Amino acid sequence: MLNVSKIPTPAYVIDEGLLVENLEKLKSVLDATNDGTRVCKILLAQKAFSAFSLYPKIAEYLDGTTASSLFEAKLGKEFFHTDCARMGIAGSADPNDGHHRARRAPIETHVFAPAYREDEFGEIAEICDHIVFNSVRQLEKYAPKCGAKSVGLRINPEYSEIETAMYDPCSPNSRLGVRLDELGDELPPQIQGLHFHTMCEQNSDTLERTLEVVERKFGKYFGQIKWLNFGGGHHITRTDYDVERLIACIRRIQDKYGLEIYLEPGEAIALNAGFLVASVLDIAPPKSGVTNAILDTSAACHMPDVLEMPYKPKIISAAELCRDELCSSVYTYRFGAHTCLAGDVIGEYSFENPLNVGDKLVFTDMAIYTMVKNNTFNGINLPSILIRRIDGEIEIVKEFGYEDFKGRLS
Repeated sequence: MLNVSKIPTPAYVIDEGLLVENLEKLKSVLDATNDGTRVCKILLAQKAFSAFSLYPKIAEYLDGTTASSLFEAKLGKEFFHTDCARMGIAGSADPNDGHHRARRAPIETHVFAPAYREDEFGEIAEICDHIVFNSVRQLEKYAPKCGAKSVGLRINPEYSEIETAMYDPCSPNSRLGVRLDELGDELPPQIQGLHFHTMCEQNSDTLERTLEVVERKFGKYFGQIKWLNFGGGHHITRTDYDVERLIACIRRIQDKYGLEIYLEPGEAIALNAGFLVASVLDIAPPKSGVTNAILDTSAACHMPDVLEMPYKPKIISAAELCRDELCSSVYTYRFGAHTCLAGDVIGEYSFENPLNVGDKLVFTDMAIYTMVKNNTFNGINLPSILIRRIDGEIEIVKEFGYEDFKGRLS
């Protein structure tokens, strides 16, 4: 149980032990899909989780990072390493060796962007090992500048099972990926791999169906490439995720085509491994049967996906919302932020006991898509970043203040 009594709020708290549990599950996938003939690598998608203080720990298990921009690429290149990997020590076959994943092969830095900036591409080509292009036009423009780097092309199989339109990369007017009718009988000679990313928080049955479409449409090119990237959106560390089906999908492509397989999950790496601790600032008198509680955190500023997805995050100790007469002893509150945005509301929550000003609340699953997306709208300060180490010690790794707010504005 997280002891919040001495945690300054608001604060993100990343639990290193829970992070390692996720990494061990990912390691089990790697152990099952790597042998003398098969190769599979898992990359950290930094767009979901970029807490670089923990990159050395993640690098003990995974094979590298993937980026969506120059800055993300630089962050991964700078911080994703272990002492063993940095010294170039050969791989260890001992599964109990904490560094054996990182030492199996050099750490890789990958990048994909819908379009690259000409003034940044030289540095990207210098930093990254794999460079994936979004169009044949971009490929033809920049591939000559990639040297010996591995060049890939993102494809759009025009198939996805994502229900939220904002996150669907295969919608009819999507700008992401090359469709089959844009390619000829053979791939451009520069291409060494293909990349598809069509999933969002989904299970391996979705991957299985997606692979059938990808193979049917683009399988004729598999003999011309060295690797196939399954992209992200795989919720591998979720309790109900079918890991064995994922392993079977990977092995089938490995064995049939001899391809090296990449996965680049972001959420799965830090899923349920972080918390956001907040305090109650005020409780307003009930209006139209609703009691508003004002917190020192904000959906708009500190957890934007609450409004974008939208979804309601869970709070430790909160009961299921219950207002009927059988639940008259339950106290229900509508949690809002201390911003001036009327819609900056997190949701309604019920508790067995009444809340008081100063009480602390713990929102769960707040390591992903929070720190990477937060902002200082209204001059609201950013939450501190803390790490709960495996031994239980809580370390403050970053605090923010006025200079961080001011420095972004002019």
